[in-house]
Amino acid sequence: MSIKPLFLLATVSAAALLSACGAMTPMKPMTMYSQDTLPDAVKVPAGNKVALETVGVGEITYECRAKADSPGAFAWVFVGPQADLLSRSGSKLGTYFGPPATWAALDGSKITGTQLAVAPAGMGNIPSQLVKANPAVGSGAMSGITYIQRVATQGGVAPASMCDGGAVGRKEVVKYQADYIFWKAA
Repeated sequence: MSIKPLFLLATVSAAALLSACGAMTPMKPMTMYSQDTLPDAVKVPAGNKVALETVGVGEITYECRAKADSPGAFAWVFVGPQADLLSRSGSKLGTYFGPPATWAALDGSKITGTQLAVAPAGMGNIPSQLVKANPAVGSGAMSGITYIQRVATQGGVAPASMCDGGAVGRKEVVKYQADYIFWKAA
């Protein structure tokens, strides 16, 4: 084969490749988090801005207990969560555990908070939640956080299995996922 056909083949291949690249859609820039579609009860007040977005992936433990105010009645009671806090790209940034509800960054800073409101998040999902952050312990990612939102929840509701006198004390673990959005004063 002579050099001319090879040159022609290389030129046509390069042109086809450039044409294909030109038709590709450019990557969309990451959009700013918006709480526009959330119920008002779990919206963060004006004067705050998003400081960190995470995805919590983990589990919630429930225990079958007798109801104190209803003799002979039993219910699954929330014991506590254990989840990894991941970046949108999947890197581990910290953990979420409790009680008390604690968000801890890998840099050693951590916060607890007080629940202000919840809103339904669909059948089979724990509710969306708005939490007022307590002052951080340690300096780092959690320093200055004012609010935490739990949104986009998946799973995590109390078990559907029987909770009765024979099950008292039994614990069950339920998988869940939720976005935890951390806010600071603007």
